[in-house]
Amino acid sequence: MKHTTTSGIEIKELYLSAKPMEEKPGEFPFTRGIQKDMYRGRLWTMRQYAGFSTAEESNKRYHYLLAQGTTGLSVAFDLPTQIGYDSDHEMADGEVGKVGVAIDSLKDMEILFDGIQLKDITTSMTINATASILLAMYIALAKKQGADLKQISGTIQNDILKEYAARGTYIYPPKQSMRLITDIFEFCSQEVPKWNTISISGYHIREAGSNAVQELAFTLANGKTYLKSAIDKGLDINVFAKRLSFFFNCHNNFFEEIAKFRAARRMWAKITKGLGATDEKAQMLRFHTQTGGSTLTAQQPLNNVIRVTNQAMAAVLGGTQSLHTNGYDEALSLPTEAAAKIALRTQQIIGFESGVTDTVDPLAGSFFVENLTDEIEAAAWRYIDKIDAMGGSVPAIESDYMQNEIAHAAYEYQKEIETGERISVGVNKFTQPEEEFTEVFKIDESIRKLQADKLSHLKNVRNRMAVEQALRLLEDGANGDANLMPLIIDAVEKYATLGEIADVMRKTFGEYR
Repeated sequence: MKHTTTSGIEIKELYLSAKPMEEKPGEFPFTRGIQKDMYRGRLWTMRQYAGFSTAEESNKRYHYLLAQGTTGLSVAFDLPTQIGYDSDHEMADGEVGKVGVAIDSLKDMEILFDGIQLKDITTSMTINATASILLAMYIALAKKQGADLKQISGTIQNDILKEYAARGTYIYPPKQSMRLITDIFEFCSQEVPKWNTISISGYHIREAGSNAVQELAFTLANGKTYLKSAIDKGLDINVFAKRLSFFFNCHNNFFEEIAKFRAARRMWAKITKGLGATDEKAQMLRFHTQTGGSTLTAQQPLNNVIRVTNQAMAAVLGGTQSLHTNGYDEALSLPTEAAAKIALRTQQIIGFESGVTDTVDPLAGSFFVENLTDEIEAAAWRYIDKIDAMGGSVPAIESDYMQNEIAHAAYEYQKEIETGERISVGVNKFTQPEEEFTEVFKIDESIRKLQADKLSHLKNVRNRMAVEQALRLLEDGANGDANLMPLIIDAVEKYATLGEIADVMRKTFGEYR
């Protein structure tokens, strides 16, 4: 068996030294964590990613999760919502409500959070190309509930660069997508100051097949591009950088993942300081973690409970600010309610029973962890230096550099699994005859008709002239240089649909092919 990390870093038989630990938690460059007391003061947010079918069905799951002790909601949207199509569009056929909840209008958002006060929770929304529209709906709902927009908090992913590199749910060309992102930065810094305006995602880069070093390097390179775009727009890095957060994957190699998180904080502190950030809060890397979806196996699915526990523990020892744990059955379907409960209980047992939260950065000073942190950082800087030499993330993506590096890593990993060089329990070692796993979560195929009927009713009862005027104003704004967020919020409040709003910008910006 190879004694290397998934990134190819050689693991020595024995480590005899580490550099002296002079750093303290809560101090630059934050290798040991961004708070002085970390989890002694407050545990990470236990955030369960959920969303499926209709807003009504997802609302029931949210109430269930909140009753079980979830401390933050995380919304998954279906593919049509992610790429700007209403549920009745021909492109939505077969996908409505499948990998997340279908949201076509503010009316659906009202149903999604029925009985839930937005002022009392934090919400993370995994949405990118249509992030401006979904955020506008959330803000409009908060206003209807009478919430103080200066106090509501949460996160939108809003990370379009990784969509071009690794995932594919983009709509507009990179330049226009970057405009929407910086419009959100600017608007929220003034109107919704506690909202995290972007969650720069390494998660999907890793799911596409990258190794840990590539995930770290490409994510931070994308972050650097967002910083520079906002600075070019005249925004103050000491203000907007405080609202940037990150979203990382946590894979199976326990110590490599912990070292990755520690290196990430240190590298981001150096990047922000190098671009002019002087406020320590603007130099801090805050991140959400999700356990690795691609590590889950359809074979012997209960083994995934152990994988998720291992990954969740690594995320906590690495200093995550919030955490989602996957259901053991997610290689087969969306998680059942039972699997979602075990996933949440995994976090609660780590938080309240394991003792790992009793002291800050408990692995600090470990010869192995400190050396591995340094090696991962050095390897990631080599990638970032190459990307900088190309002119940043956008040229690196347009030239397929990131995509090719990820594809090569994915190929090497799969080859190691197939040759048995890397062991996957239940897949290429310790296998057994396949058993029928009957408890899977299925989405009713009638969902699309339900959504289409709701859309038809909405269009019959809303003020059509008010909608048309709001969409005209949005088109005028898109053709000019106005900040588009107030115009999108106005259209949403008139009950323009997600597809109608996205189509106005498709017409103006064009589509990226």
